Amino acid sequence: MNEPIKSRREREKQARYDAILDAAEATFAEKGYERTSMDDIARRASLSRALLYVYFRDKSAIRRGIVLRAGESLRGRFERARNSASDSLQQLVAIGRAYYRFCLEEPEYFGALTQAATTMSEADDAQTEQLHCSETAVMTIMVEIIEQGLAAGILSRSRIRDPLQTALFLRGALHGVIMGCRQDMGRSGAYASFPRDELIEYTLSMLITSVAAEQPPRP
Repeated sequence: MNEPIKSRREREKQARYDAILDAAEATFAEKGYERTSMDDIARRASLSRALLYVYFRDKSAIRRGIVLRAGESLRGRFERARNSASDSLQQLVAIGRAYYRFCLEEPEYFGALTQAATTMSEADDAQTEQLHCSETAVMTIMVEIIEQGLAAGILSRSRIRDPLQTALFLRGALHGVIMGCRQDMGRSGAYASFPRDELIEYTLSMLITSVAAEQPPRP
C-alpha cells in the first residue's frame, strides 16, 4: 500500500518541478532572466511563493534546472540521430545535423549549455552530478560511434589516436562554426557571406573527411 502512495507522491512532485521549469522558461523568454522575479514564476506556475521555494531556493537554481533539461534534450537528439543511420560516418553526420537543429529549434537550451560552466558554478553536488552524467552520455554516444567505425574500418586508425579526443574535436569544431553563424548571419561579418545551411553542410563534409578511412573496406 505504501509503495503506490509513494509513487504517486513522487509523480506529483516531479510534475510540480516540471511545471515550475516550464513557467520559468516561458517567463524568461518573455521578460528576460534579469527582469523575471520569483513571484513572476510562481504566478505563472499557479503556485504560492512559499511552495516555489520548497523546490528552488532562488532564480539561479531554477536556471540550473533548465541547464539540466537542456542537456537531456541534447542527449535525446543525439540518440535519435544515431539510430537514424546505419554506418558510423552517416551517424556522425546525423549527429552534427542534430546539433545544428538543436541550435535552431531550441536556442534557449543551446545558449544554456553554452553558458553551463558559469551557470553551474554554484550548483550543489546533485546538480553537478546530473550535468556530468548528461554530458558524459552525450560524449559516450559519439565515442561509441567512433569506436565502431574504427572496428569496421570506416574511420581512419592513423588519424584517430583516441576516440574521446576525436569526439571532442568534432563537436568543438562544429560548435565553433554554429556560434559564428549565430553571431554573424544577416550582418556584415565573414559568416554572412555564405548561406547558413550550406556552411554547416560544408563543415560536416570537411570534418567527416578528416576522420574517414582513405580506403573504405570492401563489401
